[in-house]
Amino acid sequence: MEFKQLRSFVEVVHQGGFTQAAKVLHASQSAVSKQVAQLEQRLGVQLLERLGPHIRLTDAGALVLRRAEEMLRLHRDLLNELDDLGQLARGELRLGLPLLGSDALFARLFAEYRRRYPNIVVHLQEGGSLSIEQLVLTGELELGGSLTRSDPAFETQPFCNEPMEVLLPADHPLAGQADVALAELADTPFLLYQQSFILNDRLLSACREAGFTPREAGRSGQADFLAALVAAGQGVVLLPRVVARGLQRPGVALLKLREPDLRWDIAFIWRSGAYLSRAAQAWLALLREKPLL
Repeated sequence: MEFKQLRSFVEVVHQGGFTQAAKVLHASQSAVSKQVAQLEQRLGVQLLERLGPHIRLTDAGALVLRRAEEMLRLHRDLLNELDDLGQLARGELRLGLPLLGSDALFARLFAEYRRRYPNIVVHLQEGGSLSIEQLVLTGELELGGSLTRSDPAFETQPFCNEPMEVLLPADHPLAGQADVALAELADTPFLLYQQSFILNDRLLSACREAGFTPREAGRSGQADFLAALVAAGQGVVLLPRVVARGLQRPGVALLKLREPDLRWDIAFIWRSGAYLSRAAQAWLALLREKPLL
């Protein structure tokens, strides 16, 4: 059973005959008659009684007419909705953003995305890279921002590659320097990140390579809170440059990290081989268009 056959049958009934239906369908009368005959053959029932130039629905024809009208309407609705998706006039995006630095990195981009595509419903979730990766793998998120690493489970689009900088209490002996090596901080307590942050693992590994194990003074995923702890003299924290420079305040000194070259390289990830919606493709296109300054 084809939509062309259904439409021919419906138009014959609506127009009151084959000749009038053929005009509406821009087809020959014989072609319309053939379509209706094929539909009757396919269904195994007679749909129309031919009474000379007139037609009359059979009981089966009345039932098929009602269902055919519903199917044709659903078909039109489907095509319209697919067209809306293609034009981004509707749809949804399940997006994960890193908890650290989202305000500095993504507030402007998110606002621009909403301005361009006001009818896209964005389901937004924040978290550490490990939790974002898990949600992408399970399909709860379509796209997620995560620290870059080689994993065949994901396809990636790079976004930024920021150096790490150091926030020290203003009265720290090294606070007056322009830069500092990680090994020079061995005797200073470290403020670390939550377990779901891959950045935490990178930092601890760098400390071990520098010859020490950091003394932990606390953990958080909130950059503002970490900076406040630094100002209160609780320890030192390493943050991406774009985040650290927005957290300068009285009681805090900002130093460049001279060595090692620790990076905060964020990429957007999705499951390898997964279908990306037009809404997700539009987000990735916006990131390419407006990279981090």
